[in-house]
Amino acid sequence: MQKFDVIIIGAGAAGLFCAAQAGQKGLRVLLLDNGKKAGRKILMSGGGRCNFTNLHAQPGAYLSANPHFCKSALARYTQWDFIDLVNRYQIPWHEKTLGQLFCDDSAQQIVDLLLSECATGQVTLRLRSEISAVAKTAGGFELTLNGGQVCAPQLVVACGGLSMPGLGASPFGYRLAEQFGLNVLPTRAALVPFTLHKPLLEQLQTLSGVSLPSRLTAEDGTVFNEALLFTHRGLSGPAILQLSSYWQPGEHISIDLCPQLSLDELIDSERLTQRNLSLKNCLAKALPRRLVEVLQQLEIVPDVSLKQLNSKQQAALTETLHQWRIQPNGTEGYRTAEVTLGGVDTRGLSSKTMEAISVPGLYFIGEVVDVTGWLGGYNFQWAWSSAWACAQAL
Repeated sequence: MQKFDVIIIGAGAAGLFCAAQAGQKGLRVLLLDNGKKAGRKILMSGGGRCNFTNLHAQPGAYLSANPHFCKSALARYTQWDFIDLVNRYQIPWHEKTLGQLFCDDSAQQIVDLLLSECATGQVTLRLRSEISAVAKTAGGFELTLNGGQVCAPQLVVACGGLSMPGLGASPFGYRLAEQFGLNVLPTRAALVPFTLHKPLLEQLQTLSGVSLPSRLTAEDGTVFNEALLFTHRGLSGPAILQLSSYWQPGEHISIDLCPQLSLDELIDSERLTQRNLSLKNCLAKALPRRLVEVLQQLEIVPDVSLKQLNSKQQAALTETLHQWRIQPNGTEGYRTAEVTLGGVDTRGLSSKTMEAISVPGLYFIGEVVDVTGWLGGYNFQWAWSSAWACAQAL
């Protein structure tokens, strides 16, 4: 039986970074993954350019049943620390929007960075490793994989959540937590597009590909100002993905289709100089024309000129366009979700070390834990921060 100082399950962002940090401390590290490639989700992220952190990463951008849990790790390994590492590898990057940092070239550069850091720490990486059993022993943990056995006094679970099953996601980490008596909170897809009920979907499908700035509000009052995208399945775009983390089935969302200006003022202003202008053409100055045409078919936009539009109609119209209430049918689920909400209950973990309070030597980091960030590099920062905090304790 091969012996190591620490075994880490999952060669994603958190697992790779934790392995590198632990290895560079002089520990003998075994990093296991069930896939044929390390960092598969990293490679897919940010359109292949990896949105590796966010300039504005702070605890308020994370959802958890225990909202204070993430504070310690985020404070001890910050976005600036990871940016310094990226700069040391001379990886060119840029800020896209709202503090989101992307590689100029390819997400492969972040994976190469992590693998290089692991090589510096002499980490043993074993891919295509199917773990069939994990047992607690007097000396730590014993794992059965691919017919053989390995053991270590410390075990780190970094095998992610349920999002993107096509990349090998599985409930393995949750099952392991439950095996050792830890509580696992209900999970659901997050940062995920909405689907719509059939009648509305059929009416909006012609808008597939249309994008516009929007302000979205959830029933709990959470607001996001970002782009909205109509798709052949429903609604997507950054604003929708953000709001999906705060939406509960059956709830409505409110969409301001024109947050940048008052449509009331636009109509009044245009009426002064172009009374005969059609309402449709007036609104097309602020909204995508295809959207205005569909809204007219939905009888939200009256087929009248500005001089024919009475004050009651105008008030109803502008209220609807600035507060368009829609009830999503659901989400596209884990298949397209960027992350998983819920997971290993942080109340059973140390916020300083990520160690299970009731099982010494067992740690949980990254997405498997009930900490979920906003869209835009926040979840990668949680991976780096939680992995670093864990590695310091190993």
